[in-house]
Amino acid sequence: MVDRPTIRVRPADLSDSTLLAEIGERTFRDTFAAANTPEDMTDYLSSAFGAPIQARELKDPGNMFLIAEVIGEAVGYARLRSGSAPPDIRGARPLEIVRFYSVQEWIGRGVGAALMQACLELALDKGHDTIWLDVWERNSRAIAFYGKWGFEVVGNQPFQLGQDTQNDFLLARPIRSSSEE
Repeated sequence: MVDRPTIRVRPADLSDSTLLAEIGERTFRDTFAAANTPEDMTDYLSSAFGAPIQARELKDPGNMFLIAEVIGEAVGYARLRSGSAPPDIRGARPLEIVRFYSVQEWIGRGVGAALMQACLELALDKGHDTIWLDVWERNSRAIAFYGKWGFEVVGNQPFQLGQDTQNDFLLARPIRSSSEE
């Protein structure tokens, strides 16, 4: 039987910049290091994670961060961003899930579900009609997870990891399904 702890999701604030940087780098490395060169990983991680980088993201009014915690320990987070979307994304007010991370030892224990529910509720509260994300075409576990939440592949776009140009699928879903309206 899988242990289902109580997972609390809270909004992040500027004091969380170091925490977000650490979780982001750790989870990205855990998930993708084996399939990429150390050089490409180092290039990407140094440009995407670090307390000053996350502090800038936290200060940007278009970004929203949600942190999942179990007994006060951060076990994952989501970064959402409002604004423009690629042409394949439909909707008048799309919201992007830029990052959606769970630390390795908490995968499969409800962190993803708690974060996704919080993302959908936030999107609804803020008046968005579509939520979307991109995911590496080789990340089958994440693709399956998003599929369970009603996301569908609507296109693709390049993702630059160091010197390696990879292909990401664009996935989207309406905030409300037709059965929820």
